[in-house]
Amino acid sequence: MAADSTDIQRGTLPIPDLEYTGTVTYDASDPDTSYPPIRRLLPPDGSPNVLVILVDDTGFGASSSFGGPVETPNFERVAAQGLKYTRFHTTALCSPTRAALLSGRNHHTVGMGGITEIATSAPGYSSLRPNNCAPLAEILKLNGYSTAQFGKCHEVPVWESSPVGPFDHWPHPGGGFEYFYGFIGGETNQWYPAIYENTSPLEPWGTPDEGYHFMADMADKAIAWTKQQKALAPDKPFFTYFAPGATHAPHHVPKEWADKYRGKFDQGWDKLREETFARQKELGVVPREATLTARSPGIPAWEEMSEKLRPALARQMEVYAGFLAYTDHHVGRVLDSLDDLGVLDDTLVYIIIGDNGASAEGTMKGTTNESFIINHMDHLETEDYMIEHIDDLGTPDSYNHYAIGWAHAMDTPYQWTKQVASHWGGTRNGTIVSWPNGIAARGEIRDQFAHVIDVAPTVLAAAGIPEPSTVHGVTQRPFEGTAMNYSFDDGDAPEQHETQYFEMLGNRAIFHKGWTAVAKHKDPWLSSSHGLDADVWELYNVEDDWTQSHDLAGEHPDKLAELQRLFLIQAARFKVLPMDTRSAERFNNELVGRPTLIQGTSQVFYPGMKRLSENSVINVKNKSHSVTAKVTIPESGANGVILVQGGAFGGWSVYTRDGYLKYTYNVLGMNEYTTTSDQPLSPGEHEVRMEFEYEGGGLGKGGTVTLSADGHPIGTGKVERTLPFMFSMDETVDVGIDVASPVSSEYGPTGNGFTGDIAWARIDIGEDDHSHLADPEHRMTIAMTKQ
Repeated sequence: MAADSTDIQRGTLPIPDLEYTGTVTYDASDPDTSYPPIRRLLPPDGSPNVLVILVDDTGFGASSSFGGPVETPNFERVAAQGLKYTRFHTTALCSPTRAALLSGRNHHTVGMGGITEIATSAPGYSSLRPNNCAPLAEILKLNGYSTAQFGKCHEVPVWESSPVGPFDHWPHPGGGFEYFYGFIGGETNQWYPAIYENTSPLEPWGTPDEGYHFMADMADKAIAWTKQQKALAPDKPFFTYFAPGATHAPHHVPKEWADKYRGKFDQGWDKLREETFARQKELGVVPREATLTARSPGIPAWEEMSEKLRPALARQMEVYAGFLAYTDHHVGRVLDSLDDLGVLDDTLVYIIIGDNGASAEGTMKGTTNESFIINHMDHLETEDYMIEHIDDLGTPDSYNHYAIGWAHAMDTPYQWTKQVASHWGGTRNGTIVSWPNGIAARGEIRDQFAHVIDVAPTVLAAAGIPEPSTVHGVTQRPFEGTAMNYSFDDGDAPEQHETQYFEMLGNRAIFHKGWTAVAKHKDPWLSSSHGLDADVWELYNVEDDWTQSHDLAGEHPDKLAELQRLFLIQAARFKVLPMDTRSAERFNNELVGRPTLIQGTSQVFYPGMKRLSENSVINVKNKSHSVTAKVTIPESGANGVILVQGGAFGGWSVYTRDGYLKYTYNVLGMNEYTTTSDQPLSPGEHEVRMEFEYEGGGLGKGGTVTLSADGHPIGTGKVERTLPFMFSMDETVDVGIDVASPVSSEYGPTGNGFTGDIAWARIDIGEDDHSHLADPEHRMTIAMTKQ
């Protein structure tokens, strides 16, 4: 039996239990014994199910729903049953957008002024959501909703991202989600994902050869969860947050989906922008009188690109298009499941097509493997190499990203891309809202200004749930967004979200009552090179200039000054200050006040430990180090991995094969340097060791490998070069097994577990660390590539 929604006071969460104040009898059989029945907590009558779909790294001009070249029939199907919002905005970056979406507050308010990897102790940049900003999922759960998140979570502070937590900032339980199935971090290999179920690492059900892909898997999990939820609690609405890793790099997709777009992008990115702009005008998602902005400075024209390389460049875009179409397909499966259950019409659906603009983090010519970029070794990826590996794009043999020119085309008709919060190309994302039983309009367009912080108050308004004043005893900071419900059935309603600041990495802007003042501090592919006060401000009249193509700063200096002052007021109000454009300093944990999970020169591991990210383990790069393990070899000899870090695109592995002790160092998937013992290990207990003597002289240099057992050398070898910055975006340190893609080609992605026993394993590092020689600006490039 459900409680009458009218007699529940929902302003304090959890809703306080009321003590029974009636007559208490001695004997339950006494006729005067009477207690009210236990009532299940449910939201107010008429509260809809809620499905929020947040696509990753997809610009305004990508999806066919908003005039783009990629067919997204399922997005369009939802739009036909509801509304397209043409002026919906994000923060220009991943973690901040997600934190704002899930809290209803600006990203600096909840500590997410950047990504978690560059957090500082400043309140607006700590990556710690304060407890006076309870997340939407928690509010809904405490009002009787079932809650679940699927896909990407990049809001966990890096020092809390290991399998031991703490889990206060994970989706489950700290984020209010009763169930979580996805990955922690900025991206994951779609063929070999680093999955967590709630807080436990979980391996995929299969390999790529067996048909596995994470996009399909997370859709399967979402469908199964929803069916169970409706089977067991049909009167209880759900809040599902469906956040694919798609279409963030790596752009992994089954070949047949990429092949659907073969030849569709041979015209190049400049012509594609013109074609997209024409379709956008036909659809009405930009006005007829709008102007297509010029190509942003620093981005090459298609005609400037090597003619020899253009087929590889076109294939990059074919793969990306297939990836987005594949994503739409699986979103369609989730929608079909709701339709089959008979609940789609009673579900408020948000499809936010991008958490920022399209990603300009793939270099001017793109890449077959992001590790080339993050390790500052892209000189090895020559045009000939890219052409030779064109067929690898999108497959398990690549970790690919498209060229910056394609990113700009995906942000048509706007200037700039992801990271650039000053211009619409970084922040304007096409958004679709549908609720057949709650919104009368069908297939209409809404041009009112909206922002990702508006989603939470919109959901509460639709559910008839008040914004709580206290949650878990903590007085709450009010939502900073504006509910969008006023526009649902009135396309001409005056916009209510009249003022909004933007800031990311010094790129900043202010929108206020039809005007925007903007200042771009840095390009996405360059570091900060000057002070904030040297930035040039531009001024645009939004009423007359939809695309920010006509700078009016020289004509209206008073208006510009007024908006600059307003930006500073908003910046002070929402914890934007002090703005932080530093590079190298933000990687000094002690300097910026960020905790470090692992310290010292030694770390011990035990059997069962796995999925330990590079933030959770001691750093062996650019220095001498050793790996030691106490193992027991069975009578039949040993096979399998003892300790490993990384995967098929970079890493190292200590393992045995046919009883022989081995060490393989994998450089970018291009070279494997393997050292093998002179004789197999005899049955019984041994202390095996791999010593790596770094040759020094800079970063990424080689070294000499010595293998030993029980203190006696049993093999030597040479590693010609090493990875200076990162082994992998998402591959991990694992004990007794190599999960996900394999470091060594001598064993496969499955069946590589150690067949003996491991008592412990240990990494020790030397004192000859050369990491201080790293280019500090490249460290920032690495961080921004990860989000």
